[in-house]
This record gives sequence, structure tokens and C-alpha cells, in this order.
Amino acid sequence: MPDTAIETALAHWGPRLIQNGVDYNDLMATIARTETWADWLPQWNRTADEQAEFAREADATGHALTAGQAWRRASVNRHFGKFVWMVDLDLAAEATHRSVWETRTALERLDPSGERLEIPIPDGTAYANLRRPAGVERPPYVVVIPGLDSTKEEFFYFEQSFLDRGMATVSLDGPGQGETGLKLRIRPDYEVAVSPLLDLLSDRDDLDHARIGVAGVSLGAYYAPRAVAHEPRVAAVAAISGPFRFGDMWDDLPPMTRQAFVVKSGARDDEEGRRLALTLDLDGVCQQISVPALYVTGKLDRLIPWQQTQRQADETPKGTFVCFPEGNHGVSNLPSKARPMIADWMADHLGVSPDTVGR
Repeated sequence: MPDTAIETALAHWGPRLIQNGVDYNDLMATIARTETWADWLPQWNRTADEQAEFAREADATGHALTAGQAWRRASVNRHFGKFVWMVDLDLAAEATHRSVWETRTALERLDPSGERLEIPIPDGTAYANLRRPAGVERPPYVVVIPGLDSTKEEFFYFEQSFLDRGMATVSLDGPGQGETGLKLRIRPDYEVAVSPLLDLLSDRDDLDHARIGVAGVSLGAYYAPRAVAHEPRVAAVAAISGPFRFGDMWDDLPPMTRQAFVVKSGARDDEEGRRLALTLDLDGVCQQISVPALYVTGKLDRLIPWQQTQRQADETPKGTFVCFPEGNHGVSNLPSKARPMIADWMADHLGVSPDTVGR
């Protein structure tokens, strides 16, 4: 029988894995042979390696689409092996690098518009993936912001919901996230990554810089409002299951989530982690957001209480609050409802013509 950490991970994040591209059969096969939390990443690496081998075979026979889909599955499997796994940081870092490479390889086959961006930010470099919608000459774009344990490699299908509606996407690993987080710690002022990203993109003539959106998930839904409050170039923001003050629910977070924050924030221990989590606070920030803002959550969210997200909306002058009564964290158990609604809202507020949809 799996240990309690595995049971906790599945209870909190099982729907999220499926929503973001983990094949149900891969999930079941991996869990069946994983007995302890220490086995979690090694077993997910095994599953990812099997997909990577299939991808190489498809590449060798010239079947680029099949290969690209397999590389994407390998990347997301490997990502979810290390997403809150702090048992062996060297092994987790190796998995991060491999997942990044596998997503890049997948995009070369599935989306030739995909580009890797390197963004100079204070103390280092942040990384992002830019994707552009087919058939749109100068699209608006949405900066997609991960949370504590998500990364840009997790967002292939979330990106697609915007791309299908004629918007480009720029999925960003900021401080404490993904490959950027291997060198840069979590910090509350996430605008230090978003503003340099917009600066980097500003010279491009294949994007519409008058129509920029930001969308964040989980802790990224703290980062998104925070960044938009300090970035006047953004026209709309969507935040999904975000905390108003992250430290408020510290004692109720799963142990692996607390440990992930401790490691990624550079805290010495759990108590310092709590103190740093309390600095991720939107008090006095949401009032500074002058653009339309959508706040979405689920009433059954076990990680970030829905009231935290409602407070974000209540304190934002143009805030709209949507709570799915049966939704979980990130509303990841209702992707067929939540994601189209969020993408449609963003398209409406970025002035995307309905004629663009479906191209």
C-alpha cells in the first residue's frame, strides 16, 4: 500500500495531473509500483523514460507528430515526479532539466512557433516559452504564471485554451519556479520577472503590446495580481485559486507543500518558511489594480480556502469573483468548464474578435 504522502499527493493533485496531460494509464501504472514517497520521483522518471524511448523510436521513423506527443508526455510525467518532491534535490534538479528539454523537443514537433526566452532579471536569468496562434499576424498575448510547484512545462493544454482563441502565450518560470528556481529563490515582488519579460518582448512586431493579459494559478494567482498592480502595460488579469496572504494557511498545507516552500524560499526551517510565507501578502496591493480582474476558485479547494480568493476580488476595484461549488484547487477537476470560461473572459477583455476563434 502507498504511504500517506502518496495518498496525500493523489488526494490533492490527482485531477491536476490528468488535466495537464498525464495519461490516466501512466498514472495508475506508476502509482501501482510506488510504495513510499522516496520512490515517487524514481518511478515517475521510469514512466517518463518509457515515453521518451517511444518518442525516439517515432523520431527515427519520421513520425514527428507521434514523437512530439510522446515527448510532451515524458516531460509532464517527469515534472510531476519532482513537483513537490524534496527528498533528493540533485535528482529533482536533473529531472527539471530533462523535463525542460523534453518540452522544448515536443514543441519543435507540435508547435513550430514555440520559442524559448531568456530574460535578464535581478540576480540572474528567468526562462519562458512563447507560443503564437496560427493564422494571426499580430496577436495579443497572455503571460502565464505558475505557482509554488508548477512550471511552464505543465501548461501545454492551458496555453492551448488561449491559443485556440487567437492569443499568444508566454509561460514564465520566475524566481523559485522550475529551471529559474534552481538558482533564484522565491520572492514576494514577482514584478521583478514580469516587467523585464515585457521589456524583452516590447521590440517585437509580431505581438500586440497594447493587449497584454496575465493569468496565474495557485501561488501564481498571488504573483499575477501583485505583478499587475505594479505593471501598467497589462490590460487584464485572471487569477485562479490564489491566496490573499499565503502564510495564513501554513499549518493546514500538506507537509510536502510546506517543505517545497521552505526549500524554494531558502528558509532554514519550517518556522522561517512560515515567516517568509506571510510576506506574500496582497494587503494594500489589490486596490492598486486598475484593470479588469477575474478571480476564480472552487469551494472544495483544500489548499487555498476560497475565502482567500474572494478577498482578492473584493479588494480589487474591477474584480469579478467566480466560485465553482464543486471545484477543487485550481478547479482542476472541472477543466472543461473553468478553462474555456477563463480563456473567453481574457479574449473578451483583450478585444479578440470572435472570428479569430477556432483558427
